Amino acid sequence: MYALARALLFQLEPEAAHGAALRLLAGAHALGASRALRPNLPPDPIQAMGLTFPNPIGLAAGLDKNAAFVRPLADLGFGFLEVGTVTPRPQAGNPRPRMFRLQAHEALINRLGFNNEGVKELVARVRAAPRDVPLGINIGRNADTPNERAGQDYASALAAVYPYASYVTINISSPNTRELRALQAAGELDSLLAQLTRERARLSELHAKRVPIAVKISPDLSDDDLRRVADALLEHSIDAVIATNTTVARDGLDAAREAGEVGGLSGRPLFARSTAAVRTLAAQLCGALPIIGVGGILCGKDAVEKLQAGATLVQLYTGLIYRGPALIEECRRAIAAYRGSASK
Repeated sequence: MYALARALLFQLEPEAAHGAALRLLAGAHALGASRALRPNLPPDPIQAMGLTFPNPIGLAAGLDKNAAFVRPLADLGFGFLEVGTVTPRPQAGNPRPRMFRLQAHEALINRLGFNNEGVKELVARVRAAPRDVPLGINIGRNADTPNERAGQDYASALAAVYPYASYVTINISSPNTRELRALQAAGELDSLLAQLTRERARLSELHAKRVPIAVKISPDLSDDDLRRVADALLEHSIDAVIATNTTVARDGLDAAREAGEVGGLSGRPLFARSTAAVRTLAAQLCGALPIIGVGGILCGKDAVEKLQAGATLVQLYTGLIYRGPALIEECRRAIAAYRGSASK
């Protein structure tokens, strides 16, 4: 069924297809039909960040930036969802066209630029959306906020989403907001994490609960920088690391017409790079905090390889566009079989 839907959706410009697919899913949910897409599998719970995830397969941020489709997406059988990236103030993002398919490579390039309706609108939707899986909220700074004041944007967004998030992700790794990745540098990262952990302490007391914080990093960091980032996350009591965001590298895409487009590359070409980052982080962290592996998962074997590299949970995005909801079931089955064999 999805093969037919994809053939029709791929006739549309990628960003238009993205919106159309979500609206179709919402329509199916309204008719009570979307739960038929959920895999008929037993729960495969896993503990991470002090939370219980019904299964290890999550939806990565970026697909549902404004938390407008939480309930329909939950119908698909994910163990957790991550919405956003959301910024304190609404912003339009970068000019269109800003999303490109590389079908021969099962990949996308996007330069969306944190287009979203702002944290106030997202919170209103999250409050109204019943859910039965953990919900992560991914936050970023506005494009016109300089890095010297980035901490204020992140702290403001953290305070707004804190009562409603199962965990909060700090996105400092998108290549599509100017200078954002500079926040991964040593001094900038330490300063930002110190400010956010202080704000988290205040919010924990105010709301009488401690919400985990994850940090999403770039695949384009060197191994030395990955180890430095891992040490900083431990020093500041961060609860998880998400590896990775999209890449600005274009390895192996010389023949692709769209390869010259500016933006972050996701999908199959990102798999090896993001998995190597997971492996480097795992060696440095030695199990001290969980890694969420994301990037290039197109089949169940890919999901298992992320776990073998050191991930605890995985997330899907581009693979879902190319494979559809069947990818969720395939990954769940592959990971359940891997975890079962590993426990023997």
